[in-house]
Amino acid sequence: MVKDHVLAGVRAAIIDLDGTMLDTVPDFHVAINGMRAELDLAPISADAIKLMVGKGSENLIRTVLALDFDDAGVEQRFEQAMEGYQRHYLAINGQFSTLYPEVEAGLSAMQAAGLRLACVTNKPIAFALPLLKLKNLDQYFEIVYGGDSLPQKKPHPMPLLQVCADFDLPPSKVVAIGDSSNDAQAARAAACPVLTVPYGYNHGHSIHDTDSDGIVKTLLEAARFIGMQN
Repeated sequence: MVKDHVLAGVRAAIIDLDGTMLDTVPDFHVAINGMRAELDLAPISADAIKLMVGKGSENLIRTVLALDFDDAGVEQRFEQAMEGYQRHYLAINGQFSTLYPEVEAGLSAMQAAGLRLACVTNKPIAFALPLLKLKNLDQYFEIVYGGDSLPQKKPHPMPLLQVCADFDLPPSKVVAIGDSSNDAQAARAAACPVLTVPYGYNHGHSIHDTDSDGIVKTLLEAARFIGMQN
């Protein structure tokens, strides 16, 4: 359930990408195991990768390498692993990922209601933009920020505050919607209202343990709650 009145006056939404709009773990799975094969490492499962995504590519690759190496070994191989991962990811970006239910319907409903939309993701911008275009989601967003677009990424509030500035709106009028504690922490620090979806990744933790203003089953349900309070 969404807290009463927290969405009153909302005029824009900031929406996360991985785990919120798209299930991208199958893409990560192919790219990471392609990189691991080049390093003569055994493949790892999609379920293992699901627990690692959400904090940006650098964190992801260091976490993957830490399965096999100590800190020194991770740093020694990091650049080679990162280059391999990015090459593999760009080659298959979006080919194995799928839209979650009611994403397009939700974005359409928000747009029809006059909400301004931004996508803020910790995915590198060179991955995020082609992916949004491939899935026909780019048409909904005025602004897209990746994890390397600004000096800080989520859970830092900077990307959310930048969107508020771009839209010339106070944070109280800009709702963040995501699947993880990263999104909720960034929104709390930016003083934006925040809704979470229950189907994403969230680093292996229940979304019910995350401090948000409500859990919505889909982006379409989020659009309805925003409409009801406005």
